[in-house]
Amino acid sequence: MDEVLKIINDLKAGIIKPIYFLMGEEPYYIDKLTEYIENNILSEDEKGFNQTVIYGRDATIEDIVSNAKRYPMMAERQVVVVREAQELSRTIDKLESYAENPQPTTVLVVAYKYKTLDKRKKLVKLIAKNGVLFESKKLYENQVGTWIQRLLQGRGYSIEPKANAMLVEFLGNDLSRISNELDKLQIILPKGHTITPKDIEYNIGFSKDYNVFELQNAIGSKDQLKAYKIAQYFADNPKDNPLVVTVSLVFGFFVKILKYHGLKDKDPRSAAPVLGVNPFFMKDYEIALRNYPMKKVSSIVASLREIDVKSKGVGANSLSNHDLLKEMLVKIFA
Repeated sequence: MDEVLKIINDLKAGIIKPIYFLMGEEPYYIDKLTEYIENNILSEDEKGFNQTVIYGRDATIEDIVSNAKRYPMMAERQVVVVREAQELSRTIDKLESYAENPQPTTVLVVAYKYKTLDKRKKLVKLIAKNGVLFESKKLYENQVGTWIQRLLQGRGYSIEPKANAMLVEFLGNDLSRISNELDKLQIILPKGHTITPKDIEYNIGFSKDYNVFELQNAIGSKDQLKAYKIAQYFADNPKDNPLVVTVSLVFGFFVKILKYHGLKDKDPRSAAPVLGVNPFFMKDYEIALRNYPMKKVSSIVASLREIDVKSKGVGANSLSNHDLLKEMLVKIFA
């Protein structure tokens, strides 16, 4: 995010490079930077003659270079945007000669999503020398919560830890999807509002009572009645609660408990970053640590591996989601 802000601040200050090569596995920032350049480099009057959008699947490198070498009409510069440029991955090296001597009155934006260039290539060195080479990396899931906090803070909102963790758990590290859901909340909630689990449930559709966090809480505290009720809800709503995902998350929960057992320093503040757990949820892990000795946790992890295989349809064709969830809980609570 800091690198993105630097690029945008440079653009605002009039420090505009002739090439912006935006690449990487995370499309969110590539889209945001592309949109910013499209919307802010030229005035509305200038865009008609001087802004061109090209799609990689419909063009060649020669087409792109030809457009980039044109002179602007009644404007200081022109903008050429190449969307879905990854479609040109086989011939992208042909951009090398242009990158060596780019047109100073053109801003060429290459949106090269889901892939990266080999950094040993001459093309990469030329772009870095004469323009901006930006790599948009996927965030790890344990980084997404902080990203959400920063994004909301910039928009004038805050979020409760549980609501934040719910978004990460249900949406993973898909930043575009998370941002879209937060956009919906912004329309409904006033600026300055602190987003709660209820807000998530009512406006995005994740149940605050019947979700994986509550299942983990019930399992960790050995609240069998609550765990079976949540399992029944999951079985009744399989589209919203895929069995494979549920088993995977419960498996991850016990793997972290196993790791917690192995830590010398079991202080929650020290253990949270080691386990990759939001500090807000460490109390659940502390309770589980007391309720499940290391030997029992090892046995549960082995059982969950078997359930995981069955949840993927191997050797359990006749078992329903409910049966497999029930089997999972029986083995955990046994």
